[in-house]
Amino acid sequence: MTETAAAGTPRTHRPRTLAEKVWQDHVVVPGEGAGDAQTPDLLYIDLHLVHEVTSPQAFEGLRLAGRPVRRPDLTIATEDHNTPTLEIDKPIADPISRKQIETLRENAEEFGIRIHSLGDADQGIVHVVGPQLGLTQPGMTVVCGDSHTSTHGAFGALAFGIGTSEVEHVLATQTLPLKPFKTMAINVEGTLREGVTAKDIILAVIAKIGTGGGQGYVLEYRGSAIRSLSMDARMTICNMSIEAGARAGMIAPDQTTFDFIQGRPHAPQGADWDAAVEYWSTLATEDDAVFDAEVFLDADQLDPFVTWGTNPGQGVSLNESVPAPEQFEDLNDQAACRRALEYMDLEPGTPMKQIRVDTVFLGSCTNSRIEDLRTAAAIIDGQAKAQDVRMIVVPGSARVRLQAEAEGLDRVFKDFGAEWRFAGCSMCLGMNPDQLAPGERCASTSNRNFEGRQGKGGRTHLVSPVVAAATAIRGTLSAPADLGLQVPSVPQEV
Repeated sequence: MTETAAAGTPRTHRPRTLAEKVWQDHVVVPGEGAGDAQTPDLLYIDLHLVHEVTSPQAFEGLRLAGRPVRRPDLTIATEDHNTPTLEIDKPIADPISRKQIETLRENAEEFGIRIHSLGDADQGIVHVVGPQLGLTQPGMTVVCGDSHTSTHGAFGALAFGIGTSEVEHVLATQTLPLKPFKTMAINVEGTLREGVTAKDIILAVIAKIGTGGGQGYVLEYRGSAIRSLSMDARMTICNMSIEAGARAGMIAPDQTTFDFIQGRPHAPQGADWDAAVEYWSTLATEDDAVFDAEVFLDADQLDPFVTWGTNPGQGVSLNESVPAPEQFEDLNDQAACRRALEYMDLEPGTPMKQIRVDTVFLGSCTNSRIEDLRTAAAIIDGQAKAQDVRMIVVPGSARVRLQAEAEGLDRVFKDFGAEWRFAGCSMCLGMNPDQLAPGERCASTSNRNFEGRQGKGGRTHLVSPVVAAATAIRGTLSAPADLGLQVPSVPQEV
């Protein structure tokens, strides 16, 4: 398509961002009009991930209409939200959870969809399973009936959550009508200090722009601090893009990306691999591309971050104190602060490091990969757990669990006094037996700290695996440095 430059001379190419390239490569039928009056583009979907929570009504819609799944070969299902993390060889006790799991299995069989069920080596949280199998690749469009589908954007894929009616549309047509998103660059330059992680970067970003700051945007994370991160760490950042209100988060693929994908079950091989890498290498945002908005963050100045309130944007440095409502200029922010402090049972001015917890949860699609487990295990190895603290460790997939056990990490956690569980979403959202009791306080490596998210009346502080491990030792929100411990480097997952 030819455009006209400002000076009036025609040109055949406008510099494009990563998101714009992937979007344009997947337009089946372009929309008409412009601005708010523009009709949606029809996008082709490369990979559709399915789990038990948002799919039943979609499959029933197909059944009532007499439609098959258009591309079962591009659709994969796994069980994660409602699954127990103990005694998985026994019938699921909760009747609603059991019904949802059984329904997914019946639908997968009827419509010819590959499914990874409890006990399968490839079962696990959908956003851990896709990358580990090599299904998630640069330049793809990836959807799932789950908001944290943004995780897959770490590979340079345009990945986002969709609603139940959209799940049905993709199942039936392998396409989705959407209006183009705006683009926002999140520039993170510098070098992270010891003990500061990808989780701290994304919590700092959300605190900076707010939980609605990314609404309508695809966020592209850029800069030297991002490029230095492993794939596991990049997935952590993209996972929580939705917590800033964004539609998706992306990171340009590079050699780190290629090394992670190569050799995985669904990765291209031979000449196909060479061709894929050649294409993937063209996806990076071009130098003169213009974003609709830009945000800048200095990695050198970041500390470990922790939330004090009831949304991921209510966070501060671990070295700071609980804020007072009067510290916020906006009246709505003041009211939100008062409500959050009441629910969290916190007093303004309380140092974050003096807040005691009852439970530490290491898991979720944000921080349950092998690097997260290795890092936490390295910190607690040889240490004593605080006597009144319960620690639950839930690997993100069965394969992560098996790998951790092969490395002896399970023994480190068990010797420390932590509970070693089977794979699943677990305490992240409390749709299974792993829940907080009313009033219980948790340091959690998950992605949301909404009221009741981890159990009715439960109080959640979002932290990194590094802070989670130190907190389990000390009993209060802590960084390893508070215990005189160093954060050891662990092997990256490749």
